[in-house]
Amino acid sequence: MGVPLRTWAAAVGTSPASSYWESAPAASVATAVARRWQGSAGWDRALRILPDGCADLVWDGRELAVVRTIDAPERRALPATAKPSGVRLRCGAAGSVLGTALSELAPGTTRLVDLWGDRAAQAEELLAESPRSAQLPVLEALVAEHLRDNRPNASALRAAHQLRDTAAKPADIATGLGISERGLRRLLRHETGLSPKQLQRVHRFQHFLTRLPALALGTASLAAVAADLGYADQSHLGRECLRLSGSSPAVLVRSWARQDRLAEKFQTPDRRPEKLGEHDDRSR
Repeated sequence: MGVPLRTWAAAVGTSPASSYWESAPAASVATAVARRWQGSAGWDRALRILPDGCADLVWDGRELAVVRTIDAPERRALPATAKPSGVRLRCGAAGSVLGTALSELAPGTTRLVDLWGDRAAQAEELLAESPRSAQLPVLEALVAEHLRDNRPNASALRAAHQLRDTAAKPADIATGLGISERGLRRLLRHETGLSPKQLQRVHRFQHFLTRLPALALGTASLAAVAADLGYADQSHLGRECLRLSGSSPAVLVRSWARQDRLAEKFQTPDRRPEKLGEHDDRSR
């Protein structure tokens, strides 16, 4: 599961109504958790979640669930009143933390009680009784408890990180880890649900998303960005973008530019939206 392209968004014809913020996790869970976050929906819509190689534990006010994608966008219904809280498990750590192979989970949402049983049910009760300010500590405590017997696999974390380099060869990564290519594939499918090549494609797409500001400003071209990121050509970028996001590169660029115009209209200088983070787009 990913983060919004921006920390706020506005429905057409309205003032900004949706918000999102994230922060570093507690030290006790930092080996397994990349970020913790909270959001506010603002209006009813289907939330688009783009692949980023990660899995999130999400409390939506009713149930605690694992939310993930594979290599295509997912849609999650979001009512206007939703104020979700979540922790993002590190790419390469989710299988170990959850105690189950990510390849065995369907894309989208899996309720945590189906994996952890009574312990997850107890956590849901505690979250339901907790003020919003206490929900992230509750989620982190739940992960910390599970980490006592389920430590992240260091080799998987290292491989997932190295595959962010889209020129890296899985065979070389496997050799560096002292395992076979088949072993690397098995390890990553357990921890991320993706093969090395699939994960590399997702990482490359994430790199593309970081180029949206430059594309929207006209300081870069799609052809140049495609070449710089290692796509065969601009058409290759277009096909990958359509498959992984459901939108063409041009549509994503226009969406970014539209939000810039809304920022000028609705936001004061000290409330300007932050720049794109390292994760993906949720259409807000």
